[in-house]
Amino acid sequence: MASKSSKPPFFILAGDSTTAKQSSNGGGWGDGFLNTTLFNGASGQNYGHNGATTVSFRAGGDWDNVLATVKNTRTEYHPFVTIQFGHNDQKPAANISIAQFVAEASAAGATPILVTPLSRRNYDSSTGTPKIIESLSNQTTATITAAHNSRVNFINLNKASTDYLNAIGPTNAYTYNLNAADYTHLNAKGSVVFGGIVAELIEREYPNLKHDGFLHVKNELKDDVERGIYYWPA
Repeated sequence: MASKSSKPPFFILAGDSTTAKQSSNGGGWGDGFLNTTLFNGASGQNYGHNGATTVSFRAGGDWDNVLATVKNTRTEYHPFVTIQFGHNDQKPAANISIAQFVAEASAAGATPILVTPLSRRNYDSSTGTPKIIESLSNQTTATITAAHNSRVNFINLNKASTDYLNAIGPTNAYTYNLNAADYTHLNAKGSVVFGGIVAELIEREYPNLKHDGFLHVKNELKDDVERGIYYWPA
């Protein structure tokens, strides 16, 4: 249980459609994380949305909403801002520019956490053993480099999701697809699985959140992911 002196965390999720709520053409890990892994007064809000890049998220006013939420919650909560971009930043008109996000989130009173991009579920079967096509390696490296340069923590969701998807294989991986032909976005069950993976990675960086009862991942989910066993939420 939390000590009386501990403020519960408030997780503010900034990102693209692989963070966003499930919709007709998008959906990520965000709601699974917020709805199934937070306890004991912990809460959060998902600002991820379809098509977002590091440029458009700022230009469209989403980042201002994130900062406003930090300021509105910091008295009663310890605000954390997760920042995950990359999928749409592969487009020529976009770019990776998250260092300023980190600085501004910190200045507003939040703890920023950089998140490497969720893996796509596209496999190369040419060797006989299907393996994930690592199409987001440049964006993953850029995120980690930004974290080191800004001296903030990051979680390597790209590696964790790639490792798990390699272990369970394409047939099982596709059950998490938003629709049959969508190998990028997650359905509601997929959001729970990968939201749990995000929570486990955050616990490793901030073990006090687990100790104080704010973050909890179901043991079966955690164990199955660690052992590379396919998990389907009840």
